[in-house]
Amino acid sequence: MPADVAIPIAGFKDVYDVGAVEKALSELSPTANEALRNLYEKMVRLGGQRFTVKPSALPDVERLFAELPNFAEVLADIRKHLALCIDSNDSVELPPMLLLGDPGIGKTHFARKVAALLGTGFGFVPMSSLTAGWVLSGASSQWKNAKPGKVFDTFLNGDYANPVIVVDEIDKASGDGQYDPLGALYELLESQTATRFVDEFVELPIDASGAVWLATANDASRIPEPLLDRLTVYEIEAPDAEGARAIALNIYRDIRDAHDWGKRFPERPEDRALEKLSSLPPREMRRALQSAFGNAKLAGRDALSADDIQDGRSRKPRIGF
Repeated sequence: MPADVAIPIAGFKDVYDVGAVEKALSELSPTANEALRNLYEKMVRLGGQRFTVKPSALPDVERLFAELPNFAEVLADIRKHLALCIDSNDSVELPPMLLLGDPGIGKTHFARKVAALLGTGFGFVPMSSLTAGWVLSGASSQWKNAKPGKVFDTFLNGDYANPVIVVDEIDKASGDGQYDPLGALYELLESQTATRFVDEFVELPIDASGAVWLATANDASRIPEPLLDRLTVYEIEAPDAEGARAIALNIYRDIRDAHDWGKRFPERPEDRALEKLSSLPPREMRRALQSAFGNAKLAGRDALSADDIQDGRSRKPRIGF
């Protein structure tokens, strides 16, 4: 099977019942939460159908093996699951996965790459910066400033019924004593219960069973055991020297190709600059490069030097990997 075939859209799936939304809208009292009323109207306007994506041939997984060599085990399993869907009527389906490893080795970057590979849309939940229990499942419309959770928002405002949803730094989730910020995952990670997931703000079920779940963490001991049992855990090591060089080159090209000004820089950095870059952890590679391109331009050069990389590292702009 060729490795460069994009995963096509296979059809449509109803993620919620528009009739049920219309009924709920008509039954709202005049004093009901205005944000909830607006949300129901938006649900009716957008409709409940979303695209489903199904592989007809293996996508370009091999490219990611080369770009992210320390994620080879995860990629091998993803390739196996995609292969099972090729000659069937099944949409993209992957088991919930946990990427476990030290900070800065590229776990979140890898999750974004998988979302791009599958082409199914992307939802991102940074648990380290969110403390309330409703970030995934919403808060009751009776509360002031309440709103839907991240899961519902991904399905409503996205185009796909099987989006990749990344729960970043799941081990750093913290509640306020009354709410468990991870509580909704017990339901969402089981396909049978995820088909009738109810956001507390919306109070209407959606079919979230198509979601592809990727979680990241540094410390498994801080994740409840029942939740770990629902996840396939992959321990991600830091890349070796050769792998670090491949990752550095990939990040350089990602940044270069994403900007019009990147055309002024060569497709590959000078060897000394690449060597300096590959000595950094993956997260710092991106930080250093963001400044290094600007340093080179200010110096009137269209190629990065090793000094540009070092200077960029010391500045550390707050741009995550």
